[in-house]
Amino acid sequence: RQELREPEKVSLICSLLRQSPPGEFGQVVQDLSALVRDDKLVRQGGARVGACHNKNNFTPIQINGRTVLLTHYNDLGGNRFFDPQDKFSFEFDHLRGVTSKPQLHGVMLDEGELWREALHKGLKAYVSCHFPVGNCCVYKKSLGKRQMFVACLEAHQYQPSNHWNSLWKSDWTFALTPFTTQVTGIFLLQIHYFRGANLHVTVSKSVSETLNVIDQSQFATDFVKFVKAEDTKFHIAILENIQAMSEDTWGKNLRRKLPVTRTFMNWNKLLN
Repeated sequence: RQELREPEKVSLICSLLRQSPPGEFGQVVQDLSALVRDDKLVRQGGARVGACHNKNNFTPIQINGRTVLLTHYNDLGGNRFFDPQDKFSFEFDHLRGVTSKPQLHGVMLDEGELWREALHKGLKAYVSCHFPVGNCCVYKKSLGKRQMFVACLEAHQYQPSNHWNSLWKSDWTFALTPFTTQVTGIFLLQIHYFRGANLHVTVSKSVSETLNVIDQSQFATDFVKFVKAEDTKFHIAILENIQAMSEDTWGKNLRRKLPVTRTFMNWNKLLN
């Protein structure tokens, strides 16, 4: 057996880390460290991949008693992120999961910031009501002379002791334009089940809608109604697909072809 060169090892480590399901990145790093027996090499490949993993999954972290999402939209570079709600920034170690060097982050209190705060308040109330464990944040970006907004929502259930983890996330993008604006949303649901099997389920969907823009209160209300309606449609569609898969795929195609009578069979009586 020929020993792999260091660049090849790093490439292989990064490839495996990119496949880490939500909530399991740290465990995959530990497993690879045990296999490779070279923590330095694993950290070399894992630091960059860990940053992408956390930002892609809207990973929530606790800092100063508040929950902050790690996303591409509040990334300042150099593993530094900012919280638009409390107006501060911090560094984050993606491998150790540790925050450091918090400091104030100045934000111009213009009309766009007032719209962002109104949208965040409305979305936060919705998430608190409808998601047992959910987090959200609204970010403001400037694209030339246009102000863009991105609303990020994540809800997860990580239960490795029960052999499953899951993540529900969505992001909503739109520009602040007079009278109407086009809102585009992207859903992603990921489930990993690993009790006696290794089952990965990934479901994604894109939606788009034109909303009226009159004032902050009206638009925040209409935006939250739109998010709620699309969340509900996505949820119902998933439940219907799971039911269909249970009946057709698992119930018929993956077992021996036997008649389905839906009656209880007393096997002990038959044996006797």
